[in-house]
Amino acid sequence: MTTRNDWTTTPVSADIVRGALDLEQTERGVLPHRLPARARQQIADGQLAMAESQPSGVRLVFRTRATDVELDVVATKRVYVGAPPRPDGVYELLVDGRLAGRAGASDGDTLTIDMAAGTAETRRGPVETLRFTGLPDDEKDVEIWLPHDETTCLVALRTDAPLLSPRPSGRRVWLHHGSSISHGSNATTPTGTWPALAAASGGAELINMGFGGGALLDPFTARAMRDTPADLLSVKIGINIVNADLMRLRAFGPAVHGFLDTLRDGHPTAPLLVISPICCPLHENTPGPLAPDFRAMSEGRVGFTATGDPAEVAAGKLTLTVIRDELARIVRQRAATDPHLHHLDGLDLYGAADHAELPLPDGLHPDPATHRRIAERFARHAFDRGGPFAPQDR
Repeated sequence: MTTRNDWTTTPVSADIVRGALDLEQTERGVLPHRLPARARQQIADGQLAMAESQPSGVRLVFRTRATDVELDVVATKRVYVGAPPRPDGVYELLVDGRLAGRAGASDGDTLTIDMAAGTAETRRGPVETLRFTGLPDDEKDVEIWLPHDETTCLVALRTDAPLLSPRPSGRRVWLHHGSSISHGSNATTPTGTWPALAAASGGAELINMGFGGGALLDPFTARAMRDTPADLLSVKIGINIVNADLMRLRAFGPAVHGFLDTLRDGHPTAPLLVISPICCPLHENTPGPLAPDFRAMSEGRVGFTATGDPAEVAAGKLTLTVIRDELARIVRQRAATDPHLHHLDGLDLYGAADHAELPLPDGLHPDPATHRRIAERFARHAFDRGGPFAPQDR
């Protein structure tokens, strides 16, 4: 039996964290961020600030002979007034790439959000200890994937054997930016988001910069991607811009060009894949803004509604159909001088026929089965032979 004196405590540092761009030292522990401090200083949007602190794709990575692992965390539980309770975030432990355990924190800080009133309030909660036991008694590679949609402060990591530095994986780093769909909304586990599944299929190391509500062509996001070492890049653009009714067609095209220009400043020849929106009937031909469906919430369901007027498309309002056409045009234009730039129509990942078979449960976000379908199709398009992310013959 392992006694308390047999535990080794290892500081949580950049040496064992993958998928985060910054680690903030707080009074309670280490808070992983998916945007660097300079970018966070320019965020005036509480939704994006919350989303970037949710560690989608972030994992602890180490090598050890330990059979028991403990992780002390403070999880932030989100409560939406009038909406059904959210499930607890899931922590997944992988041994040599295979799932070996799951855990969750049932308590922690509580963030109460009233979408009707536009208010948010935080209540401080306790530290919880997650335990993974009965692991193989040999030297192995261990990953602990943090919840994709639950802000997590890492307080302490303990093992019943010392940790070794992870061995270089030899995998290429894939840096991806997108909306809540890329963030992992409605996926049930951190390794079940479509980018995590696609990365596993393609043998890539994922850095997921999918931000719920936050794929808005922000210059600070482009600069963060520019400055992040990566071998493969992709950006999925459109749904949030329509949701927020953020800009008109006149501004959208130059904003896309500017975002791609910034990426190319840091990654001039890396394969860069521009992905247009998947099918979402709410916004195919109806502009934003998006609003919560309070009637659905009163019935215990989460839902959304589009409030724009299709007649305003002629005046430059954006829909998903308009954005798909514009992104295809921009990529064709730029590809004439950028042979490493590629386009993927989001309808090839999830189109109208898919929606008829696997409808979006809340009208906006895919369910776990749809995340898997999107991942499989993306991996075939991007990573298979002839795809933009396929390994190049040397």
